[in-house]
This record gives sequence, C-alpha cells and structure tokens, in this order.
Amino acid sequence: MRGLSGKRIILTGGASGIGRATALRLAEEGCIVGIFDLNEAGAVETAASCAGGQAMAFTVDIADRAQVTAAMETFERERGPTDGLANIAGWDTPVAFLDTDDAFWEKVIRINLHGPMMMHHVVVRGMAQRGSGRVVNVASDAGRVGSSGESVYSACKGGIIAFTKTLARELARKGVTLNALCPGPTDTPLFENFTTGTGIGEALARAIPLRRIGQPGDYTGMIAFLLSDDAAYMTGQTISVSGGLTMV
Repeated sequence: MRGLSGKRIILTGGASGIGRATALRLAEEGCIVGIFDLNEAGAVETAASCAGGQAMAFTVDIADRAQVTAAMETFERERGPTDGLANIAGWDTPVAFLDTDDAFWEKVIRINLHGPMMMHHVVVRGMAQRGSGRVVNVASDAGRVGSSGESVYSACKGGIIAFTKTLARELARKGVTLNALCPGPTDTPLFENFTTGTGIGEALARAIPLRRIGQPGDYTGMIAFLLSDDAAYMTGQTISVSGGLTMV
C-alpha cells in the first residue's frame, strides 16, 4: 500500500483475532505499531511476532482516559507522532435483550462504544492539530442489519458507524479521514461464545454466499488500504466484508 511504510499506527485489540492479524500485516507494510490491549500477554506476543521489531505493546483499558493518554504519550515519545488509528477491540456474548441487565449493558457499551470514542478524543486530537491522519473503525454488520442476541452490541456498532461519519465531516478540512469496516461472522475467540455446541457456525457458513466463515486475515488488507495513501480520497464510508452475507 502506498505511503504506509514508516507510518506510526496505534491499534486496539491487538492481542488476538482481527487485531493481531492486522498488527502483523501493518508491520509487514513497514508500519511502526503501538498495540493497546487489556490482555498484556497477548499484546506482548503480537508485538514480538511483528516484522521489523518496531511494534510496542501497552496494557490499556481503552475506556480509561488516563491509561490511553499515558500509553499514547509513551508511544509518541519513543516513535514519533501518530499517523493512524485502528480501533479493533471489541467484546460481546449472546444474550436476548430482555434477559440482559444494567451491568451487561455497561460492559458492552464501555468496550464497544465508550472505548473507541475515548481513543478518538485522545489520539485523533493530535492528528487534527498536525493536519493529517487516518482512522479505521472496525464496526460490524450487526450495526447495519441487526443480529439476534446482540442487541446492545448492535446498538454500539451502529453508533460507531454514525460517529465515524459525523467525525469524518468535522475533520475533513483538518486532513483527517475516517472510515468504518464491518466484518461479517469471523472465526475469532469472540465468535466461540456464539458457536460452541450450537451448530450456529455451520449454519452461518451455509448462509454465506462464499460458503465459509471469515478469518482474521480476510480484513487486514482493507484496513491497511484505508490507512494508506491509496485511500486518501475516501472518508465517511462504511464497507462490509462478509463473504456476501450482507449486500447493502
């Protein structure tokens, strides 16, 4: 991808799944990657696996302003100003809405909506001041078309899509682009919460036109593209990568 080599990218959720695969891909492209994740061991393992030896791992609760700020300041002090942000961290477990409670709402919203908003408020501020930057927010097709058992998660991801579009309008003249990527069902540790002993995975694979569940590596090229100079004229867009399950 044009313009990615040497770029400093902060990435959330890099300890596993799509986040880990993306960190590895960005490192292959020559990026300097700061990995923010609550899973310290996973983040360290990902950083150690990144090509070039320039990835850094940080133990961060992305909804905690002080932790995000401290990690960003350390990353920028050691590697330079942040050029790009990939918000990939997420969490959910299947529960019918009427069976949920306040504590569940708060956890899902904190990780999937409050956390990404905090990352923008802390990290994107510097991009706007410097007059350049790229942001990719990993939302979900659950936020576009709904998903049974994921009501609160879907609300968060729909919010991220709307937030991305709004901030793209606000920051366009400051040289910052923002786009949202919506994966379909993907074989990650999170997906195991939905499929263990249920047969749902097999049923979904049959429903997907490409006849398989997504793999973490299916999204890394699109994320790298949206962070690159090849996507310089794209902002405020929502892109589904779902094997054809959703065609919006």
